[in-house]
Amino acid sequence: MKLYSAYRAPNPRRVLMFLAEKNISGLDVVNVDLNQGEHRAAGYVAKSPLSTVPALELDDGRVLTETRAICTWLEGHHPEPNLMGHDADERAFIEMADRRVELYLMAGLAHWIRHCHPGLAPLENPQFPDFGRSQGDKVVAVARWLDHELQTHPWVAGERLTIADITAFCALEFARGLMKFVPGELGFQALQGWRDRMNERPSAKVL
Repeated sequence: MKLYSAYRAPNPRRVLMFLAEKNISGLDVVNVDLNQGEHRAAGYVAKSPLSTVPALELDDGRVLTETRAICTWLEGHHPEPNLMGHDADERAFIEMADRRVELYLMAGLAHWIRHCHPGLAPLENPQFPDFGRSQGDKVVAVARWLDHELQTHPWVAGERLTIADITAFCALEFARGLMKFVPGELGFQALQGWRDRMNERPSAKVL
């Protein structure tokens, strides 16, 4: 199998961290250079029609191109350690947490970065800085909610590490590097403490 990734991009990093947490090895990881536009090349578009990364090419030639779908496939074929829920109830609550951080935290941060950071101009053309700044303001409210959640339980989805923690961590790290978004500086100490614990995990070193 081949995993098409992109260095330091948040969604590919989610899959790489997922692989590391589950101790899955042996995939052929192919880096797609986004700055050089390799994700728009005809050969890659044939695999990923929307020019997105990551993409997992299975041994039978089929290709999965959405991060959550890739992780679902990996979880199904490598069920332990479990990161997505052992039964229907747990799976539903973990998915809810993961979708919340993906749609409201990660997406907001991505819009902020893509429309406000000059280095992202080649990937987001045209940029709309006013829109980006508005998303940055909304992200602070989402971070406040997540900080409150982490005051009541140690991990994003409850009492143990799950895919939701990976999604939230990759989102925050992407923003920390490009927009200097540091939860502790905004008074979100529970969120900062959780981020620092995540950063100590071996999977956080995989890029």
